[in-house]
Amino acid sequence: MTVEKYPPNVGVSDCVILFDGVCKLCNTWCQFIIKVDTQQRFKLCSVQSPEGQSILQHFKMPTDHFDTMLYVEGNQFFDKSDAFLNVVNKLGLPWRLLYLFKILPKGIRNWLYDRIALNRYHLFGKYDTCMLPSEENEHRFLRNKA
Repeated sequence: MTVEKYPPNVGVSDCVILFDGVCKLCNTWCQFIIKVDTQQRFKLCSVQSPEGQSILQHFKMPTDHFDTMLYVEGNQFFDKSDAFLNVVNKLGLPWRLLYLFKILPKGIRNWLYDRIALNRYHLFGKYDTCMLPSEENEHRFLRNKA
């Protein structure tokens, strides 16, 4: 979905992945992105952080429960399977090949996405607090531009 105004702390060419900071699966996803995104296209942002909360508010998304990863590109956002597929499409091979799942109807893709997302704490676990980025990866996380 596209809106006219850019979300707080997000610029015209920014690619931001919003993730659940207490979810172990989501944190593993972020570690994967840091490792595979060698061109450092993506910024990461926990939905629980002030920056993540302001982006969620900007797009009128829930700020108290998180059922999906959100991918923000400039002034547009993607959720559920579209978020995942748009991210992997920007990664190199072989990961980009996962974009072929785009041929599946969106309803089926999102149903599959929801099965994992809605059961992620049960399947993968949950941290008590948000994980903090390591010093070497801190620049990969979205920060207030104030």
